Amino acid sequence: MKFENINEARFAQNLSRAIQIATVSHENEDDTDWSAFAEFHQFLRDAYPKTFSTLEVEEVGHAGLILHWKGSDASLDPIGFLAHQDVVPIAPGTENDWTNPPFSGANDGTFIWGRGALDMKSHLLCIIEAIETLLEEGYAPKRDVYVCLDYNEEIVAGKDNGAKKIAALLHERGIHFDSILDEGGGSMDVHAKKLLDAHVTMVGVAEKGYADYEITVKGQGGHSSFPPKHTALGLLAELITKIENHPFEARFTSPVLSMFSTIGSHMTSPIGTILKHPGILKSILAKAMKGNSFTASMVQTSTAVTMASASPAPNVLPESASCVINFRLLQGDTLASVQAHLEDLAKDYDASIRLIKGKEASAVSPIDTQAFHTIDAIFAEGQENAFCTPYLLTACTDSYHYECVCENLYRFSPFSLPSELTHTPHSTNERFPIDQILPGVSFFMQYIRRMDA
Repeated sequence: MKFENINEARFAQNLSRAIQIATVSHENEDDTDWSAFAEFHQFLRDAYPKTFSTLEVEEVGHAGLILHWKGSDASLDPIGFLAHQDVVPIAPGTENDWTNPPFSGANDGTFIWGRGALDMKSHLLCIIEAIETLLEEGYAPKRDVYVCLDYNEEIVAGKDNGAKKIAALLHERGIHFDSILDEGGGSMDVHAKKLLDAHVTMVGVAEKGYADYEITVKGQGGHSSFPPKHTALGLLAELITKIENHPFEARFTSPVLSMFSTIGSHMTSPIGTILKHPGILKSILAKAMKGNSFTASMVQTSTAVTMASASPAPNVLPESASCVINFRLLQGDTLASVQAHLEDLAKDYDASIRLIKGKEASAVSPIDTQAFHTIDAIFAEGQENAFCTPYLLTACTDSYHYECVCENLYRFSPFSLPSELTHTPHSTNERFPIDQILPGVSFFMQYIRRMDA
């Protein structure tokens, strides 16, 4: 990948300032401080004056923004970029566990620290910094360019989803996109002795679905001094164990098959031959992947018991006990099939099952497109043994809302992160490496130019 001439100091200063604005979203939108989002919008206007004076800017919902950069050729479908302004709250009691305060935006010369540094204000600013720099260079796009900024992406499958509102508005206007890029994926050097030595760019072509189910088991209430054989909580624990012991089938979907096939084609060992044709041994490979929590998430609908409640006091038998189970749905599984799975396992219990909220698994985007090939070409330039591979994103993004206006949805963040940072989003000590400013902004600049070619 070649690098552009950009103002890295400006970006670093702007990211520090962006982190200091606590745009925290909450399940109950009445708990959200919408003035922080207004402050963030004003910050963007002040930090990137050319972008906000040249592009059409439209507010949608509580705090959504659509930035529209008009191109010169109306016959070309536009390209789109998605990002969310909101961040998750700081877990109570962990404030002092941070090396730097979570909303400080501290810059120590190596990292910029704080909530949203990776998820995803760095990505958001890379897009706008790229546009600002292109405008400063006098660039005028052929295609229309849209930047859509949501405000509650972190509330998965929320009732008042900003991205859903933006996508619906674009759909009403008859806008159809050539391609849309959202967060996800990344770029990395892989050095596996005698297996693979390459620079690999991971592009999410699909994402799993999401579901929160509440299961409630009834029991005999009363005084704890004369309990029944099993309280409601004990019965619930028994049912939870049964559910955990009956996981969903492990199987390969097309994004995972494509990933293995692509990686295998760049390997010279016998293992590469197997991976190149994963369909031959897919049942064996799927079972092997099921044994690891990370790889299992790519080949099965996951089951995670996350919350539980029962009696209001230690000496009171619970009349009912409830738990919440989170599922991440593999393509081919649905909200209805998950419901049926739970009902079958709970048929011998006095239990009720309620879907709290959910979304279906996304469609799978094709890889033989200009957009996918453009991502590949950008990272291949100047790199030996570099290639791009599709993969399945196991988390959720805004992009699935945009299926009504685009078939080519790619989840990709143009950063190469060390492994110790990959788990810091939503956690303590989230931080962004300063050495990723240049590749991040350069990518979006080149993508816009190349999609005009």
